[in-house]
Amino acid sequence: MADEPLVLGIETSCDETGVGIVRGTTLLADAVASSVDTHARFGGVVPEIASRAHLEAMVPTIERALKEAGVSGRDLDGISVTAGPGLAGALLVGVSAAKAYAYALNKPLYGVNHLASHICVDQLEHGPLPEPTMALLVSGGHSSLLLAPDITADVRPLGATIDDAAGEAFDKIARVLHLGFPGGPVIDRLAKEGDPKAIAFPRGLSGSRDPAYDFSFSGLKTSVARWIEAKRAAGEEVPVRDVAASFQEAVVDVLTRKAVRACKDEGVDHLMIGGGVAANSRLRALAQERCERAGIRLRVPRPGLCTDNGAMVAALGAEMVARGRAASDLDLSADSSLPVTETHVPGAHTHTHDHVHEVSKDNLYS
Repeated sequence: MADEPLVLGIETSCDETGVGIVRGTTLLADAVASSVDTHARFGGVVPEIASRAHLEAMVPTIERALKEAGVSGRDLDGISVTAGPGLAGALLVGVSAAKAYAYALNKPLYGVNHLASHICVDQLEHGPLPEPTMALLVSGGHSSLLLAPDITADVRPLGATIDDAAGEAFDKIARVLHLGFPGGPVIDRLAKEGDPKAIAFPRGLSGSRDPAYDFSFSGLKTSVARWIEAKRAAGEEVPVRDVAASFQEAVVDVLTRKAVRACKDEGVDHLMIGGGVAANSRLRALAQERCERAGIRLRVPRPGLCTDNGAMVAALGAEMVARGRAASDLDLSADSSLPVTETHVPGAHTHTHDHVHEVSKDNLYS
């Protein structure tokens, strides 16, 4: 185990300041500072508030992770950071911090892709990923079907959302129902007490002529909102639990159906589900049911590893080190629209950091 790469990962793509430390595929620390409560009164994430929260939380969260892992900065074999996609200002805080620590500690820097990190985190729970891996990523900003023959160098998009992502739809319907933010957890909880067949909400892009692997939740969102408005206009009580259950069923039905189809079409005998919405209990249950019927093995990390966290970034960084991938240059930039096909941002050349003052390295986390 000591020969496996020890990597610290920094994640700041949205409203979670995550710092994780892994050794190979073993999780040593997963420290998170969330600003979600600050955003709740606005009904969604405010980019400037998120950026400032990252700035305030960064150093304390890194210190907490190092303490939890029982290691010092000088023990690290590398530092990885989410370079994109995400909120530009939030990403800049994480990238700047990672570059500063890499420079001061004389460690290689790896700017990695947020979506690829969501796939790689499953290694921390279920061991090395099969190759290729079929992944369904569902979150507030992404709904994607990805085929990954090599998580460090080859991730291929098969399908994606053409409008609202699944998590975004959950938040918007929660807002219409006056359930607060974020919407996913509360809708999941209420849906358990409702009837998923009570209301026949539409399944987007499910026709025979529709794209096989793309997703659309905008029409569903509009349909649910209009149904609720009609009830209120008629002076009738809105059956919140039935609405939550029926809406949730419409979302997870489409997600799981298309994911299983992609596995069959590509000849892949397993499916990995990641992203914040992967914590949804009905998505997990329906995916398990359909995968079992199709002879597909399902891999879903525990809920704490599905949401944005530093552990996933560290996991991908450790894989980059283990496979000898090129490190990033210290002029690494954040890219809010970094395509998933770019699993990491390699440097044009390798830095040795010979010019770093020894006093900086000696005084940092000795």
